[in-house]
Amino acid sequence: MTDRYANGVTTSLVEPTNGRTSSANGNASEGEEKIVLKRKLTLINGVAIIVGTIIGSGIFIAPTGVFLYTESVGSSLLIWSICGILSTIGALCYAELGTSITRSGGDYAYLLVSFGPLVGFLRLWIALLIIRPTTQTIVALTFAHYAVKPFFPDCEPPENAVKLLAAICLTLLTAINCLSVKVSMKVQDVFTVGKLLALIMIILAGLYYMATGKLENFSNPWEGTYSARNIGYAFYSGLFAFGGWNYLNFVTEELQDPYKNLPRAIWIAMPLVTGIYVLVNLAYFAVVNKPEMLSSLAVAVTFGNRVFGPLAFMVPIFVALSTFGGVNGVLFTSARLFATGAQEGHLPKFFQLFHVKQQTPIPSLIFTCLMSLLMLLTDNVYQLINYFSSVLWLSVVASIAGMLWLRHKRPDLPRPIKVHLALPIIFMVGCATLVLLPNFEEPANLLIGIAITLAGIPFYYAFIAWKNKPKCYGRLSNSVVEICRAIFNTTIIESNEAIN
Repeated sequence: MTDRYANGVTTSLVEPTNGRTSSANGNASEGEEKIVLKRKLTLINGVAIIVGTIIGSGIFIAPTGVFLYTESVGSSLLIWSICGILSTIGALCYAELGTSITRSGGDYAYLLVSFGPLVGFLRLWIALLIIRPTTQTIVALTFAHYAVKPFFPDCEPPENAVKLLAAICLTLLTAINCLSVKVSMKVQDVFTVGKLLALIMIILAGLYYMATGKLENFSNPWEGTYSARNIGYAFYSGLFAFGGWNYLNFVTEELQDPYKNLPRAIWIAMPLVTGIYVLVNLAYFAVVNKPEMLSSLAVAVTFGNRVFGPLAFMVPIFVALSTFGGVNGVLFTSARLFATGAQEGHLPKFFQLFHVKQQTPIPSLIFTCLMSLLMLLTDNVYQLINYFSSVLWLSVVASIAGMLWLRHKRPDLPRPIKVHLALPIIFMVGCATLVLLPNFEEPANLLIGIAITLAGIPFYYAFIAWKNKPKCYGRLSNSVVEICRAIFNTTIIESNEAIN
């Protein structure tokens, strides 16, 4: 058996066992097979998860969003740089959290440990219903749009064709993730390399343009429009493109030597992504003028048409490859998050089932896919993301506040990585400022997001905190678990770590 812990001490790994073992909720069961997750993810896999998840659709859409609210080349490049620095600081703070609480689950696990089950459940609530499936759906739609664009060069692709291809993307990647962790990571690694090559092509083409003296787009670089609202929304677009810097923390249970490889992956991936993003935007500004930038949501297509001529069709293909890898990264980490929630009793037990041999969370993956497919029926998923963007960053601030609280509450908790106190303070002040800036003028998004989050409270007390539920509830839950076991050959995992 493994030693379960909550203080960051590494446990040994074991193979599936038979006999009397402890179930996830602490009850013993006879003859029940359990498995323990093996640490299969290497440092390269960790870098690929961060880079592959961050560089998705954002860098091909967000540049127009940043420029739209500033209309300044200099300010846009500065905002991109600050977004990279802020994301790196946040990732380093999360490295302390991820190595002191080495459980998959990210923000959910940290809030659960720091502030208790209700706060943890509310973070899981918004991730389960809106944030994760909506993010996956939008990235999948972006993939589908660019994948079919070469077949419709003179007009917009049909909406139904785009949705159908997005659905195929989601189901295909779900199937791959269900079959094997190694296969899904090979997909992640390959598409990460592919998207980096595409971005390098854009960077080299932009540098060539500048080297030939075409610098007219950089005249008056600081001329633009400035207001608290516009600056806040510009940062939202930039930070959206950096989304995924904390995703490696969702799979720390499967990362080899996490105390060393987690910070190493951050130090490799974050400067790499920041440098690429700044250089790509520099290339965009060198080639695409201000009116074109403001009128083109997919600025990479405009760039490709100007630079690559008859080979411009490659740009939407490269964007499709990039977003395909992005969907895979979000799917991989989302399923682990929901499995962690089930281990703590905050989600139904079937989320806790992993395949006996492949150790993949098949029921969690299928549920995540179904929720994302459901979002394809909604026309205005972007508005939902706007509602939750402020709440999402507030939850990140809460996680960092939890880190500081744990330093006070549990000073003896082993911390293989401990960042300087200034870093979490800078990060919290920066994120809180960014949340408040747009909401001084347009508070509706923040208020609605908070209201939907608080709507999870009655669900928590009705289904989680209520201990004396009717017996029919338990019978229904067990029936679903048994059906999933029979269909998918799964069993309840024995986690490497416990959350206390």
